Amino acid sequence: MISFFLVDDHELVRAGIRRILEDIKGIKVVGEAQCGEDAVRWCLGNAVDIVLMDMNMPGIGGPEATRKIVRYTPGAKVIMLTIHTENPLPAKVMQAGAAGYLCKWAAPQDVINALRSVHAGQRYIASDIAQQMALRPLEPQSETPFSCLSERELQIILMMTKGKKSLRSQSN
Repeated sequence: MISFFLVDDHELVRAGIRRILEDIKGIKVVGEAQCGEDAVRWCLGNAVDIVLMDMNMPGIGGPEATRKIVRYTPGAKVIMLTIHTENPLPAKVMQAGAAGYLCKWAAPQDVINALRSVHAGQRYIASDIAQQMALRPLEPQSETPFSCLSERELQIILMMTKGKKSLRSQSN
């Protein structure tokens, strides 16, 4: 039995994924959270095989939550489920400790395959993203403006793309 924990700030996304997976034999949803901090807190007190994690959420976000879960909860593996496919985001997430990387537009069977592969100890990266990552070193200009950013700087940029304001500009 694969136990997995679902983390996404959108209730509709969580409900949809839960509904798709709850009837699959051998897979059990054991909990949900809407932010990275809640996910880390839950994982510290509960056993789980896999955390299916959104990348861009309020608070610490997916990459930092992944880093903490992998570090403090031995045995828990994280699959990032996101809309972000551009380099170097997939590589940075995998370096943060994720065992898998999927797009939110993946077919339900891809999510099931990812859960089973990661549970079996393998890494899982959506084929289109894996191809992009494999071809990146062959590109003449493989550096992007995002390549040199720290995890925090990347988190801030992702928040800005969602229309969030910085704390400094909110207090003015």
